[in-house]
Amino acid sequence: MSTATKTSRREFFKLGSLTGMGLILGFDWFSAEAKTPVVIQGAAQAAASGFNSYLSIASDGVVTILSPNPELGQNIMTSFPMIVAEELDADWTKVKVVQASLDTKNFDRQVTGGSGAVPHSWKRLRTAGAAARWMLIQAAAKKWNLPAEECTAENGFVIHAKSGNKLGYGELAEAAAAIPVPTDIKFKDRKDFKLIGKAVRNVANKDIVRGKGLFGLDFYREGMLFAVIQRPEAFGTKVKSVDAAAAKAMPGIVDVVTFKNNVAVVGKSTWEVMKARKAVKIEYEKDGNTESTADHNKIFLSLLDGNTATVRRKEGDVETAFKNAAKVIRSEYQCPFLSHSPMEPMNFFAHVRPDGVELIGPTQTPGTARQATAKLLNIPEDKITVEITRLGGGFGRRLKADYAVEAAELSSIIKAPVKLIWSREDDMTGGSYRPAVRYRFEAALDKQGNMIGYKLRGAGINSGNPTREDNFPSGSVENLLIDSAEHNSPITTGAWRAPITNFLAFAEQSFMDEVAFAAGKDPIQFRLELLEKAKTAPVGPVRYDVDRMIGVTKLVAEKAGWKKKPGVSQGFSVYFSHRSYVAQICELAMTAGKPVVKKIHAAVDCGEVVNLSGARQQVMGGITDGMGHAMFGKLSFKDGVPEQKNFNSYRLIRMKEIPQIETHFVDNGIEPTGLGEPALPPTGGAIGNAFFAATGRRLKTQPFVDDEAYKAPAVKKQQPASTLKKERKP
Repeated sequence: MSTATKTSRREFFKLGSLTGMGLILGFDWFSAEAKTPVVIQGAAQAAASGFNSYLSIASDGVVTILSPNPELGQNIMTSFPMIVAEELDADWTKVKVVQASLDTKNFDRQVTGGSGAVPHSWKRLRTAGAAARWMLIQAAAKKWNLPAEECTAENGFVIHAKSGNKLGYGELAEAAAAIPVPTDIKFKDRKDFKLIGKAVRNVANKDIVRGKGLFGLDFYREGMLFAVIQRPEAFGTKVKSVDAAAAKAMPGIVDVVTFKNNVAVVGKSTWEVMKARKAVKIEYEKDGNTESTADHNKIFLSLLDGNTATVRRKEGDVETAFKNAAKVIRSEYQCPFLSHSPMEPMNFFAHVRPDGVELIGPTQTPGTARQATAKLLNIPEDKITVEITRLGGGFGRRLKADYAVEAAELSSIIKAPVKLIWSREDDMTGGSYRPAVRYRFEAALDKQGNMIGYKLRGAGINSGNPTREDNFPSGSVENLLIDSAEHNSPITTGAWRAPITNFLAFAEQSFMDEVAFAAGKDPIQFRLELLEKAKTAPVGPVRYDVDRMIGVTKLVAEKAGWKKKPGVSQGFSVYFSHRSYVAQICELAMTAGKPVVKKIHAAVDCGEVVNLSGARQQVMGGITDGMGHAMFGKLSFKDGVPEQKNFNSYRLIRMKEIPQIETHFVDNGIEPTGLGEPALPPTGGAIGNAFFAATGRRLKTQPFVDDEAYKAPAVKKQQPASTLKKERKP
């Protein structure tokens, strides 16, 4: 198994001709349905066919597919060919995937984000592989003059067991190209899968550990210049004056350029431009509000108490339910801004020429980079090429193209090829953060401890809609009101891994535990009762799969031995995001008076697991990310200036702090539903609820280390006895 990068459709066919391409199937990666593939006779027909991806089988038996999606560590460069190889019954060692360059005419969604790559491509890749397998079997049967029904495919060969005949795919590829493509394509039964569901090593492992992966920061072209940009230190300010005389006189400096609200230092090496930037004297003036974290805390309270909220969902008579309630529980939860902090800071190469523009660098959205550059420079998009390097992390930050557009604009000004580099400080203070949010929850209980009313108000700063009004417990409560209020700030925000739900899940699942405790019920049983109600007597639309949520809840309770383990305190959390369902139980112990997370159990329903190894890594990565940012992550502001600028003050989780993680996947046979983000949201809630079980105190703000409850754990309070009901075995 191997990979190649930076290949256009024309280069794909050129590559294939070198090995003797015998069979080429064109298929539509982005159609609404998995359409029937078509045999392509050559590059000329391919150019006119309208297909945007191809599966080829060369005369040497090598199987190649052209893939549009950028690889960001989500393992698609391994998972995609696994799906094709499974249906094709190919020899895994002879399958490779080729990374397509940006091609907006033929690819509608050349994006990495939203945990959607495998769910979107599942049927299309299976269709291409199954069609090719059928055609190869037909070609062999015709050659042997035997019934095709008596022939089978296995490991890159078509076999006729009765006669002992056997032919390799490479030997049959040319003949298979003459066989009509089947319109009624039959997929393999999942019980016959040999690759899918197994643990397969990432095909890029060797390159990664040997340092051969070309990241954006590794890119170099002879004659290019280097640049760094000084942006305003405070959000809400603009450049008033610039004195660059001292910087321009320093060795290796070519120019100092001011454009928009940026001051760029251009030179012959990274070190020289970074050093010269310190010599530039810039005076700023206010251009709006310069906000502090203390201001945001006041703004949150004003929004939560105000009457300008937008109603997102309402069911029943909420006011009457709360008026008549036997008990009302109220609670608020708050999170700070967060930096994405990928290990590779932002960077991009740009060369603006009279005849076109060349862009090269790490991006999750190459199409956005092209569109924004075309608009900026007022040139047609087809005059711009975008080449994708390996991405050193992103977590949503590289969905934006600001850093690529900066490079293009600078190149157009200095009339030279230039590589723009952000330092760690630039990256952490340059904006596009996870929004800060505060939630106010209220629940009404009747005398039997049933939740008869539920209210949630989300107050966000540049968050859009900080709620997910159709998520659980919506659909299970007769009287419900979910609304939101928003503050527009000069501090820029953007998508951060599992947008909104990355904190909402913690707040919601912590509050569910609060309500369960007030009702005198086991936390898991309390949720199961609500889910059963959403299933049997739904209130309004239910836009999550109740059975899947119940399934992961019961599975993790069983695997973790809920409330049966001595020496540890357990906390539960379950959440639905990005089409998948994850339940977690955290095991926490007090060591020398401090809470230590010992283990996290995860039950995951993401549909069919393509690569067990990659899936486990996604879950472990999501849990580690969720735990680290819930425990330590914080970006605060003073007069518009970020107070954390590097990892010495912006705390991340450390290797020794990562707990044991045990993952169990639900084997339900449904199509894949995504896994890049769903494991992160439940983690904070599981940890917070375990902390409460251990200390009797509730964590309500992130990072946990700043919460007063975390700083001074109290003596453990008695919790309600476990009342988790056992199902009778049939």
